[in-house]
Amino acid sequence: MSIPLSVLEQLITELPELRPQMYFKVSLTALCHAMEDLVLAGTDAPLVIATFQKERFYRQEANRYQRIASITEQVYVLASPETNFSNKSGDLETIAFESDDILAQEWNLIIIGPTFATCLVCIERFSNKSEPDQFSMDQARRFEGIWTSDRRVCLSAARLMLERILIKRPELKAKVREAEKIYGIKPRGKRVSKKAHEQQLNLLPEQNQFQDPFAQRLVTYLQAGQHKLIKAYRSMAIQEHKERLINIITNAMRQSLDPQEMIAITVQELGEALSACRCIIYQCKLSDSVAKISHEYLRPGVKSLLGQDWLLTDNLLFQEAVTTQQCVYWQNDNFEGMGRAGISLKSLPFSQLANTPSFNTFMKKWKISASLVVPVSYQGKLLGMVELHDCSNNPNSWSVDQLDLVQAIATQLGANLIQAQTYAHLEELNQQLEALERTRSNLIAITGHELRTPLSTIQICLESLSQDPDMPAKLRQVMLETALADAERMRKLVQDFLTLSHLESGRGEWTVESLPLKECVDLALSSLKSHYSLSELPKIDTDISEELPLVIADGEKLVEVLSKLLDNACKFTPAQGTVSIEAEILHNHKMLEVIITDTGRGIEPNRLEVVFDRFYQEEGALRRTVGGTGLGLAICRQIVQRLGGNIWAESEGKNKGAKFHFTIPIVETEVKPKRKTKSRINK
Repeated sequence: MSIPLSVLEQLITELPELRPQMYFKVSLTALCHAMEDLVLAGTDAPLVIATFQKERFYRQEANRYQRIASITEQVYVLASPETNFSNKSGDLETIAFESDDILAQEWNLIIIGPTFATCLVCIERFSNKSEPDQFSMDQARRFEGIWTSDRRVCLSAARLMLERILIKRPELKAKVREAEKIYGIKPRGKRVSKKAHEQQLNLLPEQNQFQDPFAQRLVTYLQAGQHKLIKAYRSMAIQEHKERLINIITNAMRQSLDPQEMIAITVQELGEALSACRCIIYQCKLSDSVAKISHEYLRPGVKSLLGQDWLLTDNLLFQEAVTTQQCVYWQNDNFEGMGRAGISLKSLPFSQLANTPSFNTFMKKWKISASLVVPVSYQGKLLGMVELHDCSNNPNSWSVDQLDLVQAIATQLGANLIQAQTYAHLEELNQQLEALERTRSNLIAITGHELRTPLSTIQICLESLSQDPDMPAKLRQVMLETALADAERMRKLVQDFLTLSHLESGRGEWTVESLPLKECVDLALSSLKSHYSLSELPKIDTDISEELPLVIADGEKLVEVLSKLLDNACKFTPAQGTVSIEAEILHNHKMLEVIITDTGRGIEPNRLEVVFDRFYQEEGALRRTVGGTGLGLAICRQIVQRLGGNIWAESEGKNKGAKFHFTIPIVETEVKPKRKTKSRINK
């Protein structure tokens, strides 16, 4: 059995004129030592009752109580066991109580002698749980209670404590009754004579010397000094907590140069540190009207904003924060704004927001009763925003120290985001430089091979013709044809370089018109036949309807795309293979898709994209079995993209053929029933 009320509460109930005051642990320790020294220095044998919240606290004072027990037989010590503290009789009486007993929160010391009495009856008042752990330092523990030498109060406190002792150790009843008789403690419900009561109250002046004005002044001085010390500790702890949190978040952000990962870490750490209902961080620019919420911290039961478009244009808090480049605070009642150096905390009254129904509705939709908006910027450039939301019915305003913390973290986040952007930009520049270096190397290798070989052939042919004027006519014709073929090869190489250069730089004239695709295909096939003999070409099937809508393109450049794709297909397809070309309207009726399929060498799946790079050669520049500059597909991609289409390749792998697709805009959105015409070029 345990009593739910504390000794202090019972005492105030019996003596309502008592007024408790606040004590710090260090003050109580000094008072208790002074009270114990009064016993150790005297010759009386007083009643001593002491409670300790935990066994280890008693062990720190065990030697003193053993000395006190050698002076008086009436010593009772109560504590919550941790190791081997238990109900035991000896030089003094020990009484154990459960850790959930109200005594585990109390600090009581009662001393009653024949000629003096003093007591200290207190209960611990725990600090705000939202404060950092450093604030709960041992010397700063607070207790509320009574310290007095009023014998009447001391006797009441002693009686209340003896009642609890008897509940926990009823076998001590005889000893307790003896103490009540010796020290004049009136049991509950028993009346004492008027003469005895007056004797208890009319003590000699020297009997109350322990609580004289000097002692009172000493305790007051000790309390004031402790209060100043705790204020200093608190300030230091707040600063240390702020710096530690900033360091934790900063170190976490520095582990990655990915902006999204930085924001995810910051929003989680900041939301937990400030116990916000919701914390969101989003990237934005001054010109943005909305921002996509991709990272947030939520308390349980709070509605999520992930994936939502967050209003910016009509958001008064956002606009105010952007305009002032400072923190902005709002809650849905008349809140008095706060301010300090470096932070301007502006308050927007509810009446002002009531004039903007869209914003008011927006805040109610997400049940935001208070909001703190802090810009994330670097050297005046807006990078994003930090928002803390309170969604409770009775929002608590954030402290100035917490605002300092948010501002510091927002500043650090801004610097880290700029660093990440700079790193990403450098990475992009490095990739461009690497690509340029590869282009330079490929250019040297390919031009060296493609120019040197035909030049050598031309030189040999011309030297032979020059040195042998009697060369047979048939051989002379072969020499001339060989020189002309290699000269044409060089011309095409130079032409491809110029074409790609003009396309990439945006130079050159374009004549965009409406024209039939079949006509362009026929021109491309004619060009192909002029460069190959029929014995060299694979079988070519065309499946192009004359009823297809007109395409919108530059005819010359579209023919060039078709010619290069067909030439590429024939080049890598053996003579016994097949090449086909077909076209169809896409489902949106705005684009026409052209598909060129071959049964040739095929492409590895991991190279389907790089085949469109400049100077790409599957076999390498110096060991190719098929000629070419590696610019044909790059030119096709540039032309198709300039015409508003797209180009891509498909292949199941090596020696499994390939498909090249490209799209091109059409004039009509609906197509008549197809009437296909097929043509075939046989070997």
